[in-house]
Order: sequence, then C-alpha cells, then structure tokens
Amino acid sequence: MTLDQTRPGQVFIIRTIDDPHARLAAIRFGIAEGARAACQAVLPGGPVVVRKGKQEMALGRNLAHRITVELVEG
Repeated sequence: MTLDQTRPGQVFIIRTIDDPHARLAAIRFGIAEGARAACQAVLPGGPVVVRKGKQEMALGRNLAHRITVELVEG
C-alpha cells in the first residue's frame, strides 16, 4: 500500500520510495526506507500527517503516493 492510503493510528515501515526526486524530498523530511512511523491524520484533499519519533510532518499527497509502506502491529 502507499502512504496516502494509510489511516490515522496505523503504524508502518517505509519499504520503498519509487523515484529519486521523491526519495530526496522524503529524506529532507527525515523519512527513509526502513523507517518506522505512524499516520496521525489524513486531511481531506490535502496532506498526510506522519509522526516519526517526536516529530510530526505533513507530506503532500503526490509525495505520499510515491512512498510504499507495510503496516505493522502496534
């Protein structure tokens, strides 16, 4: 599944970021392949809010759609 399909409260591991430009943009937000994070909110027609550690970031839908994640328990 892609990051833009996650729902608030779901915890996931980032598996792939499909294009070099998207990968670079994600790294600027502190997100890399193998990182564990959680979905905080999905704003209607807007960004996906992700929490990684103590940091929250809002990722645009286009970027979130390019990030493949795997859901994990707890």
